[in-house]
Amino acid sequence: MAQAEGRSRRKTRVGEVVSNKMDKTAVVAVTRLVRHPLYGRFVKKTNKFKVHDESNVCQVGDVVRIMETRPISKDKRWRLVEVTKKVAQ
Repeated sequence: MAQAEGRSRRKTRVGEVVSNKMDKTAVVAVTRLVRHPLYGRFVKKTNKFKVHDESNVCQVGDVVRIMETRPISKDKRWRLVEVTKKVAQ
């Protein structure tokens, strides 16, 4: 039970796959709108995360949900939870 509660506190993000050239790894871009501190206008900010994709199901353009996890490699700290929307082949 304690492990289930711990998993619910992990961060989740929704983003778009921008690269899947590596084996078992995809790069996901997460875009968010942030209000500019001086001008008040909303600006797009994008962060890229390397995601562990065990079965290589991600394709470029897919919308995916990712979850924070233990470090898997030097840069990978996120894992694939689900593919929300598949891109048309």
